[in-house]
Amino acid sequence: MNTLYARDEVAIAGIEKLRFFPLEVVSGHGCTLVTPDGRELLDLSATWTASGLGHGHPAVVEAVSRAVRSAPGSGGLSAVHPDSVGLAEDLLKLVPGSGERRVYLGHAGSDANDVALRACRHATGRRTVLAFEHSYHGGVGVAMGVSGVHVDAGAAPDPDAAFLPYPNPFRPSSGDVAADVAACLKLADQHLATGSIACLIVEPILSDGGLVVPPDGFLAELHALCRRHAVPMICDEVKMGLGRPGTLHAFEHDGVVPDIVTFGKVLGGGLPLSAAVGPAHLLDEPAASALLTTAGNPICTAAGRAVLATITAEQLPERAAKVGAVLQDALRAVDAEQVGDVRGRGLAIGLELVDPATGEPDSRFAAQVSYRAWELGAVVYYVGGNVLEITPPLILSEDEAHRAAEIIGAAIADTAAGKVDSEEVARYAGW
Repeated sequence: MNTLYARDEVAIAGIEKLRFFPLEVVSGHGCTLVTPDGRELLDLSATWTASGLGHGHPAVVEAVSRAVRSAPGSGGLSAVHPDSVGLAEDLLKLVPGSGERRVYLGHAGSDANDVALRACRHATGRRTVLAFEHSYHGGVGVAMGVSGVHVDAGAAPDPDAAFLPYPNPFRPSSGDVAADVAACLKLADQHLATGSIACLIVEPILSDGGLVVPPDGFLAELHALCRRHAVPMICDEVKMGLGRPGTLHAFEHDGVVPDIVTFGKVLGGGLPLSAAVGPAHLLDEPAASALLTTAGNPICTAAGRAVLATITAEQLPERAAKVGAVLQDALRAVDAEQVGDVRGRGLAIGLELVDPATGEPDSRFAAQVSYRAWELGAVVYYVGGNVLEITPPLILSEDEAHRAAEIIGAAIADTAAGKVDSEEVARYAGW
């Protein structure tokens, strides 16, 4: 093991590590990461979508450089500055909604979701949060307690959380996806009718739970139920929003307008930045109840404004739709019996790996494929135990899409041929 990784092992706390292979990087450009020895890797994760514009995007570099040179303070807690106010105004223009609305600015999707959840509890006077099994909404506070992924891993669920099954078209629990949708909506309706629900929080695409794309219309039917019972819907767009699914917002696919929308990851262009956009009556009270000293700081908000402007000016949602279709077609052409399913929207793609003999999820094989892909020159992680999560920067080219499919195809073939050291892979726990 080389020096940088060894130094990390003795210096950085394990509590904040999620490692799939000994990845070391010293620089990056576009969709490429560079290792200490000069090896170039095709980045198919975009740092879990946070580097959505790729690495070193000129618009972000210029915005951050300007802000660093003359930063008016270090946060928006007790002062205002042009980029904090400007970013909020930009988001209000880009996110559909009606009436008087506000924007919360934070550091990560975790705090944006936590604030949105707590705001709904305060405004409604109700406690129960309706969430989904295998969901991910954050690693702190209430957001962690309503994240099915954390609960699956043994974390204590929020005592006032209730979890619904997320419909999975590839693996319908009843054997019929339409029946699963109906059962989920019936259960949601029963919960909502009790009058105890503070809000419902949902991912338009279940990301860390296995990159599950719900059936068309599911989000719209869920939204209609929330409206019928006057319960706020929070749409968590932290990982799947802002261009990635081939539309600016993932919820657009079903034509809904959620009450609150949360953002993170790509919004900061690689810097810590998040936001929640919603009605003033939900996000204004109680005053001074979500205080982060450096939230809304000039550097991160300058980056956020540059990211939003670039997504719009460079038509990155349209590009994601086009290049994503190319990449999905190339992945479906991979000739391997271990590929159970290729699914996604735009540049949010899941490739599910299975045991060919049984069709059951093969998490061990997925871990080895991820490791082998790194050896062959690509960074791709797995979620849901056995699903390669392919979320490259939104600037991915068609040539890079074809190269990505070639590397993944070769990694699957090599793993099937026994070319991966299983003991070495086992050192990296992943999820």
